[in-house]
Amino acid sequence: MSHPLDRPVWSALTSGQAYLAEGRDLALRFPADHGPFAAMARQDSECEAALIDLVPPGSQTWMIEHNPPALPAGLSLVSSAPINQMWLKALTPAPRSGIEILPLGEDDAVEMLALATLTRPGPFVARTHRLGRFVGVRQDGHLIAMAGERMKPAGFTEVSAVCTHPDARGRGYAGLLMREVIGRILARGELAFLHTYPDNAPAIALYEALGFSKRQDMNALIFERP
Repeated sequence: MSHPLDRPVWSALTSGQAYLAEGRDLALRFPADHGPFAAMARQDSECEAALIDLVPPGSQTWMIEHNPPALPAGLSLVSSAPINQMWLKALTPAPRSGIEILPLGEDDAVEMLALATLTRPGPFVARTHRLGRFVGVRQDGHLIAMAGERMKPAGFTEVSAVCTHPDARGRGYAGLLMREVIGRILARGELAFLHTYPDNAPAIALYEALGFSKRQDMNALIFERP
């Protein structure tokens, strides 16, 4: 029997974020201004046709799957990459920090997008910040680091968009903000998970220090409709 995190996009759009789902029962996607992610109910011609209807010509969609689907007819494969899925069972203890952590929202959206565009933590578009709670650190009024939530399958929340301005790296902001995000997830009685590329050794070391361990190999696929 499959686990909800084997297909996090489908699980999120049919549970915790069903209110955002676009499409029919055969294929669903997040609104394009929230993120590029989509998933099919199963792999067959009927679901593939439903998926294609969700991808405007000239645009792309991402799929995150444990068992990647074959190339749907009518779409071209832009890239396929292995990723690690990690989850946390217990957050490691850490001393309190004197750094002020600020909630981020609509008033910060332009800066959040700019920081994510600069640092490229993963897909982040105009309204990605609406997928969950985000927190950040400011210096001289400028947003220099942030972290937040993305996909929300029932009982789980993905930690995402962890990024720090290049001029502010090495100060521990990523771990500090992740602890804040994770603490809120755990307080809701949920489990935290995340995705990372297997060759990102510094990130994996940080995640393991926080208490994450690898759950399984996943695949990130980007499809484009010509």
